[in-house]
Amino acid sequence: MTPEGATTTPPGGHRFVVSGGGESLGTITLEQLRAMAAARQLTPTTRVRNAAGNHWFEARQVPWLYSDRQWLVAVVLSVFLGALGIDRFYLGYTWLGVAKLVTVGGLGIWALVDCVLIAVRMVPDSDGLPLR
Repeated sequence: MTPEGATTTPPGGHRFVVSGGGESLGTITLEQLRAMAAARQLTPTTRVRNAAGNHWFEARQVPWLYSDRQWLVAVVLSVFLGALGIDRFYLGYTWLGVAKLVTVGGLGIWALVDCVLIAVRMVPDSDGLPLR
């Protein structure tokens, strides 16, 4: 459920300026900013501003850029409850969570592989957004 007036897809046309190493990078679109976040070229704490504004803020505050789910929580769930699929449920992959639960984490092998993949930030949330 989204707040009244909010959309579930990012609006087009927004332009941003990214602060990199003491200097500002050129104006980029939201789609380019999302690609940079997915490629880990910027972090949630990277300073960003709207191209039309003067106020700088952290990239984690840009909607549709990072997941609402936390990386550390996903790692802890994967380590301690990964064999039960709780990590996949947390990330929004319901059917993978059920399959992992039924197979007891693929007899532990799937749970171990998932633990490593989540720890090295290779698994996004179910919307494809990188974890915070």
